[in-house]
Order: sequence, then C-alpha cells, then structure tokens
Amino acid sequence: MIESKDNKKFKSWMKLKTKKYRDQMDQYIVYGQTFVDLALKKGVVEEIVTTNPNIEGTLISEVLMKELKVTETSYDVFAVCKKVSTPIVSNQILVLDDVQNPDNVGAILRSALAFNFMHVVFSNHTADLYNDKTIRASGGALFDLYIERLDIHEFITLKKQNGYQVFGADAHKSELEPDKTKPFILVLGNEGQGLRSKTIELLDGRLNIETHHVESLNVTVAGSILMYEWSKQ
Repeated sequence: MIESKDNKKFKSWMKLKTKKYRDQMDQYIVYGQTFVDLALKKGVVEEIVTTNPNIEGTLISEVLMKELKVTETSYDVFAVCKKVSTPIVSNQILVLDDVQNPDNVGAILRSALAFNFMHVVFSNHTADLYNDKTIRASGGALFDLYIERLDIHEFITLKKQNGYQVFGADAHKSELEPDKTKPFILVLGNEGQGLRSKTIELLDGRLNIETHHVESLNVTVAGSILMYEWSKQ
C-alpha cells in the first residue's frame, strides 16, 4: 500500500490534476467506478488506484486518496488513462470556438454523441477535454467521440474545400438555411462573446433559435437544439 506523499507514483498522480502535466504525459484521471468501468471498456486504462482491497489495482491510503480528489465527492477508486482519440469520418461535425466553461463543454459533448455528431473539433482556447468537470459533465461521451484540438479556421477552410457547409449558432439572427444534402459543420461560440469575427467570415450562414421572454440560450442548450434539429432530418 502506498502511504507516503513522497512516493513517486503519488507525486505523478498529483501532477495529473494540472493541464500542463496531462498534456506533457498524455495521461488523465477519471474518478469513480462508473467512469473507471467506461474507461476499461474502451481500453484506455493504464492503472487503477484504490483504497478498497476488494478492487484489483494499486492500493493507497485514504489520506492520500483525499489529497488526490478534485471535487467534494469522495471516491474509493480512480484510473490513470492514456489519451486516445480514434479518427471517425463524419458528414456532420461540431466545432467549438473558444467555449471555455468545462461543464458546458462536457454537456455539449454528451449532446454531440446523442445526436450523432461523432467528430468534434476544439479551438485552442476551448476548455480542456481532460478537466474532471468536462469528463463528468460529458457522462463519458469523450470515450466514443473523435475529438481534436487545432486551428479551427484552417480546419474549416479545408473542409469547405471538400464540400462541407459551415453554419454558426447566432443569438440574434438567422441567415440562409443549410442544405440537407451536403455535409454539415455546426460552430458554437464563446459563452459571452459568441463567435470570433474571423470565424464568422468563414460561415456560409447563421442559425438562430427563436425564443420567448429571454434574449438568448446557454450555449449548451442552443447547441443541443441545433444538433437535434439537424439530426432528425
């Protein structure tokens, strides 16, 4: 059993609470048996760590487990996972343009999986996919989606050359209607600022959801509605 804070493994697990170290090591942590089981099914688990002697894995003390937790909820098991994202070719792609709240990003990923937007692209300033809040809000959707982080403007330009139409969510107006016979990219913008001006320049049109009594919807709600509307065609 690992009981010392000076243990090399413990120090490494503590560092995985930071994005910098997760990126450096290409690893992340999922907490709780539900997420550990999902990660095991996807074959991304490198090590299981637990305080429960009835669970197969590396045993640590409850004191150290409390040091490692990132929420108020306590768990008796977590898994160290390797970052893996298997490419998927999809005719409907979701792009996140600087969506910065991890809870929003996770919930959007859950909706993307529900409505078959299997390829999701993050801008460089979108929240970290492997933040525990993102993972938890996704309900494990990140294990089934193809998720990339890159320059979305270069990505959109390339996809347009390959016949994709690109529409962005807009809180105020709609412009044109997407062609249901063509591959489709939906772009969701930042919670406060919306889409960046350079992103807007690349759009073929904008999509607005008509509302009553409120000016606009949360990016998660708006994105979910737009993905649903596209997927039901």
